[in-house]
Amino acid sequence: MNHTFASLPLLLALAFAATPAGAEKADRNKPMNVEADSLRYDDLRQTSVFSGKVVVTKGSIVIRGARVTVKQDPDGFQFGTVTAEPGKRAFFRQKRDNVDEYIEGEADTIEYDGRADRVKFVGRAELRRLRGETVNDETSGSVITYDNSNDQFSVDGGAAAGGSPANPGGRVRATIAPRSSASAPAAPELSGPAPRLRSSTTLPPETR
Repeated sequence: MNHTFASLPLLLALAFAATPAGAEKADRNKPMNVEADSLRYDDLRQTSVFSGKVVVTKGSIVIRGARVTVKQDPDGFQFGTVTAEPGKRAFFRQKRDNVDEYIEGEADTIEYDGRADRVKFVGRAELRRLRGETVNDETSGSVITYDNSNDQFSVDGGAAAGGSPANPGGRVRATIAPRSSASAPAAPELSGPAPRLRSSTTLPPETR
């Protein structure tokens, strides 16, 4: 069931904080590997433009799109802008630390900020948390910003701009799965057949 929340960033932060894990912190220090049909490199501006079925990997991070522009600042931090093919959406996926969980998102444009360790999904944005291969939490809106450093989200439904053809009302939508309680007592296990009641011809003496 979909719901709209006024304090959605707080609820999403609580939902994702149910397990003590953040995004894979080692990813920011891993090299960025890119596959594409073509590359245009500007050494003066430290900018690379990849085009045609682009696939980017950086540690556990996987990014796919039609065009990816990568810049690197003097400190070595990388910044990427991913745009999708017409009618499709760009894709982002990253593993969370110490658990079998992934953050996965899609949008018309994805902006990756290596210095701030932040990912921004712009246009028809959707973000999901997967436990293994099962989707547990998901949200959609016009713009979603995911901060890897503190595992927090902000979501803009786009209502002020009149929404979009995919979301005319410009409303934020979210589905948050319930968390199982580890403290709930387990039901006792029975071994062997259940005891049977036997009738008796005598009754115990009546007590007063």
